[in-house]
Amino acid sequence: MKKNLGLFLAIILVQIAPFISAADTLHPLVYKIDIKKEISNTTRLYLRGGLAEANALGADAVLIHMNTYGGQVDAADSMRTAILYNSIPVYVFIDNNAASAGALISIACKKIYMRKGANIGAATVVNQTGAAMPDKYQSYMRSMMRSTAEAHGQDTIIQKNDTLYKWKRDPLIAEAMVDERVAIPNLIDTGKVLTFTAQEAQKWGYCDGIAENPDEVITQYLGYKDYEMRSYTPSWQDDLKGFLMNPIFQSILIIIIIGGIYFEMQTPGLGFPSAAALLAAVLYFAPLYIDGLAANWEILIFIIGILLLAVEIFIIPGFGVAGISGIVLVIGGLVMGLLNNDNFDFEGVSGKEIGEATLTVLVGLVAGFGLMIWLSNKIGHRGMFRKVALNTDLKDAISSPDLSSLVGKEGIATTVLRPSGKVSVDGEFYDGVSESGFIEKGDKVKVVRFENAQVYVENL
Repeated sequence: MKKNLGLFLAIILVQIAPFISAADTLHPLVYKIDIKKEISNTTRLYLRGGLAEANALGADAVLIHMNTYGGQVDAADSMRTAILYNSIPVYVFIDNNAASAGALISIACKKIYMRKGANIGAATVVNQTGAAMPDKYQSYMRSMMRSTAEAHGQDTIIQKNDTLYKWKRDPLIAEAMVDERVAIPNLIDTGKVLTFTAQEAQKWGYCDGIAENPDEVITQYLGYKDYEMRSYTPSWQDDLKGFLMNPIFQSILIIIIIGGIYFEMQTPGLGFPSAAALLAAVLYFAPLYIDGLAANWEILIFIIGILLLAVEIFIIPGFGVAGISGIVLVIGGLVMGLLNNDNFDFEGVSGKEIGEATLTVLVGLVAGFGLMIWLSNKIGHRGMFRKVALNTDLKDAISSPDLSSLVGKEGIATTVLRPSGKVSVDGEFYDGVSESGFIEKGDKVKVVRFENAQVYVENL
């Protein structure tokens, strides 16, 4: 019996040995995503692609290697949301800078690690010139920073008989990175926007460890002594989509769309303006459709608007209901294509996103109409556009040659005139019309008058 039991156990060990061996050779997988440029739709696509790949591979952790001075707030908002709700924990290693939008993304991560000399903070919303935006923009950024810090929860601290709750990341500190009016005792007074060094961030709970490189973060702080690392490699499609989804470029595309429609209305017919508007519309909607922002019905609204404008241009004279409806639908399609709404449900779309989408479209519209007015004044007059249109001045134009000097002169009918044909006067050939009936070829004639580049003759 014992012999049979030993044989049975030996067989089991032989069967499970490969699995035990495989388990011994498996290493924790850490997936690294580099964010080392301005925060934009391009970096948002990097993060989204990296997180999707990490989830598909079943990675144990995601590490963002960051060095950025900030960028677009809407892209940063989307990135911090993706990090907060990702099923795999996301950590960040700040190599040098995590300013502005970079600070928001970093605070969303489960743990923050920094290199000596690195900085985090300075999240005030500014415009292209670096000047602070109005308070409504700062208010929204304060709220995002505060709620992101709050998302990490609180620690429960028992002191004697008291139970205290302490934020893992103090929301007021996150708010102080945006608003210079926030004062925190022993940290910062009003009039200054908060930016942490690595040591300061560690002291105040905004840095969980100081390291020199990602490997040190993984081995020393994440506890993976023997691990496998994979990195996200951006594709050229990511860069192209990110470029096409840049708000400035989208405004330029809107300018081309509106300009093409306008010039098509001025000169009905399918030509260069139509082709330019069509190409701009494809470049505008294609990346939004691929990214899941623009739905079929939103593109359909835009197309219906274009068709209504075409009906107004080519079929219905004047400008009425069809034209106005077309403009409304075109603008509506352009705006809604930028929003991440579900059909007509805008519950998950913030007022800020609606405002930014509307602003992008309106900037394109205003700039487009301004450009059209400028071009209308330039074309056909002076400058680089003078060759685009005909320059003939009708005031100085001559509709027909002056043949008054031929009146009274004699000539010969070079063809039969019945009543029109050809005559020769002073050796020159002219279109002739007989005023005396049928005139044979070779008969002598006399010019009695001229009209519309023709001489009227009589038979001699």
